Amino acid sequence: MFPTGTAGAALFLLRILVAINLVWEGSAHWTLVTTVWVSLAFILPAIFLCLGLLTPYAAVLSCLIQLAATWEVKGEHGFHLALSILSSAVVAVLGPGAYSVDARLFGRKLLIVSPRR
Repeated sequence: MFPTGTAGAALFLLRILVAINLVWEGSAHWTLVTTVWVSLAFILPAIFLCLGLLTPYAAVLSCLIQLAATWEVKGEHGFHLALSILSSAVVAVLGPGAYSVDARLFGRKLLIVSPRR
């Protein structure tokens, strides 16, 4: 569930890529960012993805935000947005990897059972 090594590093880079794409789409189309709350809608999931905190939920939220952005820009930059949505979906399915807060919170635990006397 939380792979280490090159697979974990690749998942880390994929999370960063999705976060950058999400913020890029929010800032590239300034018509989408009308208030501070809308900018937080783009930035907060990106922060969660960078940290690897609640990664599947942040990735699904990223997908939904980018789908809404696709609807708002009415097909412009559709291919770029489709690739970004696809990479967000991949992160949601694969999970955060070992180099994340999720791995620390929900990862494998070592259970030590003391012997009976």
